Amino acid sequence: MPLDVLETLCDLVRLPSVNPMGRDVSGDEYFEYQVTDYLERLFARLGLAWQRQHIEPRRDNIVARLDGDPLPQDGGAVLMFEAHQDTVPVDGMTIPPWTPTLCEGRIYGRGACDIKGGMACMLAALSRLAEERPAGRPTIVMACSVNEEYGFGGAPRIPELWEDGSGFVPRAPDGVIVAEPTSLDVVVAHKGALRWRCHARGRAAHSSQPQFGDNAIYRMARVLQTLEGYARDVVPTLGQHPLVGLPTLSVGLISGGVSVNTVPDFCSIEIDRRVLPEEDPHEALAHVTSFVARALAHDPLVEHETPYLISSGLSDELSRDFAARLSRTICRHGGAGRCVGVPYGTDAPAFSSRGIPTVVFGPGSIQQAHTADEWVAIDQLQTATEILYEFARGASP
Repeated sequence: MPLDVLETLCDLVRLPSVNPMGRDVSGDEYFEYQVTDYLERLFARLGLAWQRQHIEPRRDNIVARLDGDPLPQDGGAVLMFEAHQDTVPVDGMTIPPWTPTLCEGRIYGRGACDIKGGMACMLAALSRLAEERPAGRPTIVMACSVNEEYGFGGAPRIPELWEDGSGFVPRAPDGVIVAEPTSLDVVVAHKGALRWRCHARGRAAHSSQPQFGDNAIYRMARVLQTLEGYARDVVPTLGQHPLVGLPTLSVGLISGGVSVNTVPDFCSIEIDRRVLPEEDPHEALAHVTSFVARALAHDPLVEHETPYLISSGLSDELSRDFAARLSRTICRHGGAGRCVGVPYGTDAPAFSSRGIPTVVFGPGSIQQAHTADEWVAIDQLQTATEILYEFARGASP
C-alpha cells in the first residue's frame, strides 16, 4: 500500500527536528537526526536505494532514488523532489508542538506547514510510484536536506551526489520541485538573502565618569541611523523585479554593554539584506558597507564580519516551461495554477544556480509557517499529493 499522507505527516511531526538558529542550546529536540533516521527506515521499507550525506554532527542530508523507465543512461529523465528536514524553534507555541492534532480539517503541530506537510506529500507520491512503477516514469530523486531555516547549509551539498561521479544520482536532474508552503501555487521567483554582523567598538569607563570612555552604543546608533536612511532612500532605487518587487534591508538584532553603570566598549547588530533574483549578493554587501564607511568617515572602530549567510535569489528565466507543465497539472486538480514570486528564500537556488529548472510548490500558506499554532489544511495535503504523483508519472521534466 502507498503511504497515507496524513499518517506520514503525523509521524514526521512527532519527531522534533528543531534548528537551533545559531543559539548555544542542547537537547534531544535539536537537529534533524531523528527525522533522518525515520526516513532511512522508510526508504528501506519502500525498497528504494538511499544514501546519507554527512553535513555536521547529528545533521545528515538523506537522498533516495526510484529508477525510471527508461533509465537516464537510456534517455530517461531525472526529476528531483527536495524538502528540508528542520523546523524553527517552538518558543511561544500555544499548542503541543510534537503532538499532531487533527481538528476541523487541519493538522496542527510544529512543521505541519513548514515543511513536513510538503515532505509528506512528496513521500506519499513517491511511494505510490514505487509501488505501481508506471512505464515512462522519470527517475525520481527524493532529497531531504538539513539546516534550511538558518543557513541553507544542506541543499548546496546535494549536487555533489551527481558531480562526484559516484553514480548514485546518475546526472543532474532535468527539473527540481522544492517543497515550501505555496498554497498550491508555483513559485518561480524569490529573493535571496545576505546576513552579517556589524560591530562597533569603544572604551569602557565607569558610568559616573562617562567622559573618560568611548560609548560603543552611541557609535552604533550612528551606524543604525545611516542604515535606516540607506534602507529607506537607497535600497529601493537599486532595482525591481516584476514578481518579487524591491530589494530590502533590515536590522533585526542588537546587543551591547555589560551593565548599566559601565560605558559600553562593544555593540553588535545583525543585518538582513534581501536581494533580487538577478542581484549579486557580494556586490550588494560591498555597496552597503561602502555607504556606511563614507557616512562615518571610515571610522576604524566600525567593523563588518564576513556574512554568515549568502543565498542568491531564484530567477524565473530557466523554469518557464517546467513551471507551465506543473501549472497545468495543478489546474487539472482544481487549483489556480498561478506562477508567482515571493519575498522569502528557499533551497531552490542551490539547484537553479547550476542551470537546473527549479520551482517551489507545496500545500499550506506561508501565513501559517512558524506560527504559535502552526497548521496545514488536510485537503491541500491530499491535493498536493495527487498533483505531484500525476506530474511525475510518466512525464519528462
